[in-house]
Amino acid sequence: MRIRRILAAVFATAALAGLGLTGAATATAATTADSVTPASVTPGECTDGGGTIDRSTPVLPTCRGGMYDGQTVD
Repeated sequence: MRIRRILAAVFATAALAGLGLTGAATATAATTADSVTPASVTPGECTDGGGTIDRSTPVLPTCRGGMYDGQTVD
């Protein structure tokens, strides 16, 4: 009877530890996915994000200020 209680406690602890690790991994993946910025943005995305389009850059226009600061504008 004592062995059965010990095994139940071990399994319960392992199950709770597994849930904690799974939740932490999911939260990390969600945070990482949300923080990815695109390589380039549209003019509308730049202005909607609070930036202005700087057309004085040599190759492509660049979004200055706001959410997409420093991104190229297509």
